[in-house]
Amino acid sequence: MAIHDPASDAMCWRVEAACLNAWPSSRQIILDGWLLRASGGPTRRLNSANPLHRDAAASKPLIEAVEAFYQSLGRTPIFRVPDISPPVDALLAERGYAADAHTQTLWADMADLPTQPNEGKETALIPHPDARWLAARDRLSGNDDAARLAYRETVAAILLPCGFAMACQAGDIKAVAYGALQGDLLIVESVVSDPAVRRQGFARQCLLSLFGWARAQGARAAALQVMADNLPALALYRGLGFTRDLYGYHYRIKRG
Repeated sequence: MAIHDPASDAMCWRVEAACLNAWPSSRQIILDGWLLRASGGPTRRLNSANPLHRDAAASKPLIEAVEAFYQSLGRTPIFRVPDISPPVDALLAERGYAADAHTQTLWADMADLPTQPNEGKETALIPHPDARWLAARDRLSGNDDAARLAYRETVAAILLPCGFAMACQAGDIKAVAYGALQGDLLIVESVVSDPAVRRQGFARQCLLSLFGWARAQGARAAALQVMADNLPALALYRGLGFTRDLYGYHYRIKRG
């Protein structure tokens, strides 16, 4: 459901902009209030049209222009449609776009997030992803060559201050995550852990490391985006204090 309260709406768009900056595309253009991203690789977020504000164009000519852009690159047109976006969803449905993959955006005040306890796990936080961190992320995510390349281009394009966290067991990285700081807002990204040790606190420890780092940089709030059907991740985030659901988004993908 769209949020119409002006203050809440402004906060949602602030979070939306920070999330785009925390997961940037290496190739993109702006068209009529939409950010058209085209990094390549398998990730829809990096290869979709994204509205930049509520007053972005929402019309048949806009859809046709977006289609022409992606078709010129040999890619399927994809629209990412936040709940707070201009009224383009019905137009896309009429044009044969199928809805897919609902994601929630969660928010927490930094004061409500836990401080970092000593949980007996080896942790580290670095300002840039080194070869070991990237290799662990590839392994834990099961990335193929195209996904590995796209991911490296993405993190190399981040211009915000970042912290890249890892939690280890006997020197072996069991979970990773990173956070990007836009002003006083921390955006959490790329939380992934080894399936063999899930629910043993490794991902949680990565997040606690990021919270501690962000607090030291003056962060006052944190936000993240998570698939609505990822119940284990939702339980983790809710348990940490991400209890406010700001808005959701879904994709519209051209059939055929």
